[in-house]
Amino acid sequence: MAVHRSLPVRILGTGEQLPSNKVESSALDARWNKPAGWTFRHSGVESRYYAGKDETTSSMAAGAARAALAVAELRADQLDCIVSACSVMEQAIPCSAVLIQRELGLGGSGIPAFDINATCLSFLAALDTLSAAMAVGRYRRVLIVSSEIASAGLNENDPVTAMLFGDGAAAVVLECSDTEGDGQILGTHFETYADGADLCQVRSGGTRIRPRETLDAFLQGAFFEMNGPATYRMAAKLLPRFLDRLFERAQVRLDQLACIVPHQASVKGLAHLEAALNLPDEMLVRVLATRGNQMAASIPVALHQAISSQRIRRGDMIALVGSGAGLSFGGTVLRY
Repeated sequence: MAVHRSLPVRILGTGEQLPSNKVESSALDARWNKPAGWTFRHSGVESRYYAGKDETTSSMAAGAARAALAVAELRADQLDCIVSACSVMEQAIPCSAVLIQRELGLGGSGIPAFDINATCLSFLAALDTLSAAMAVGRYRRVLIVSSEIASAGLNENDPVTAMLFGDGAAAVVLECSDTEGDGQILGTHFETYADGADLCQVRSGGTRIRPRETLDAFLQGAFFEMNGPATYRMAAKLLPRFLDRLFERAQVRLDQLACIVPHQASVKGLAHLEAALNLPDEMLVRVLATRGNQMAASIPVALHQAISSQRIRRGDMIALVGSGAGLSFGGTVLRY
């Protein structure tokens, strides 16, 4: 396997936007007529947030972007590119990044805006793609935003999936590094195993199911579907080898990392990652209990929480890792 050449890109600022509706697990216990504490015991999520009727993917993204820009001490018009990295778009056309650009008051700016979609790995895919473009001089400052309204596609009568997910947005501002030893992307690795393509899916919303021909099937296919046990078994089998290849590509050892920022897939998934790497409990950044699984937003939200709480400090070497529908794995090792 080829060793990844480090890229001179650093994180300049991060931000988060939470929706207005906080939903405690006790409320879901009542909804499903379950004993008190049932939802938390089975999900590990104490509370999550759901977007209100007036909160959109792009409005939440813009809120997170403004927060990240404030930390970076930049105006929105100083950006060279805006990228939306979401699992599910706000609408089919145009792409969500266009709507985010307009929400930021940049509708007449001409700043390029486009989407990168790799389901729950969308943020990592965008980070990989844009850092490479920045390293060759294509852009200097880039905004990546992951904004998710998972609640829009949840089947409220299916506790297995509905209890786990939450809505939210996070943004990261990237800048080219000018000083040697400053922030760097040290290595990135992705793997996809399409034998698992049917394990997590939303079948409607594209061209496969056509509403004018099969409206009932279209409506049914709009709900998120997941075979949780099969997804976990497949991921557990493939994850250790993927992690070995990620660290090999980045040329780092596990004991060099300050922490690992994982996709907040589930309590079971986080526990397996911890066991697979034989990690001390404090090595993993966890926000699942107060955010739920926020799909593509979960990694940048966890990253923002770790940075804003000073758990991650300048100069620290960290790994961002996760899995997504497909079944895919992705990871990035960077120096913050």
